[in-house]
Amino acid sequence: MFKLKEVKAHCDVPCGIYDPIVAQIAALSVLRMIDLMHAAEGHDVDYHNSMARYVAVKESEAIKCKEEIRIIWGDFIKPPQIAENPEIHTIVHNIMMLGGAVKQHTSRDKAMELLSEVNKFTEIFWKIKGVKTKVAKSPYAPNEDVVYPVL
Repeated sequence: MFKLKEVKAHCDVPCGIYDPIVAQIAALSVLRMIDLMHAAEGHDVDYHNSMARYVAVKESEAIKCKEEIRIIWGDFIKPPQIAENPEIHTIVHNIMMLGGAVKQHTSRDKAMELLSEVNKFTEIFWKIKGVKTKVAKSPYAPNEDVVYPVL
């Protein structure tokens, strides 16, 4: 119908739209749910309702974190950037493993490791984009360090 001999696509969305902030917020949300789970008291219906909601959010946010990183890593990061940042594969693998670990358990330490690895990934992402970064406390609970672009 079109008689095209070759078609090429660069990425899923137009370049420049990628941003790891969704993964960072998801990692913070996992931490927050774990904190709320550990702080919950009681065993009445309200307790069970709250606990079920915390677990559901923790699970979905862990999945979201992994998915956002996987998309940026797979669609945005190219071989020249990998050559300049060879640790990127290990960081992404760590995020995938830690994302699974925080789904399986309620370890705040594992959730902090997840946030740390996402922050490492974020630093590399913004370095590739030529944007300086800063570390600041998130302005909401759990008030942990997050890497932000300096815009």
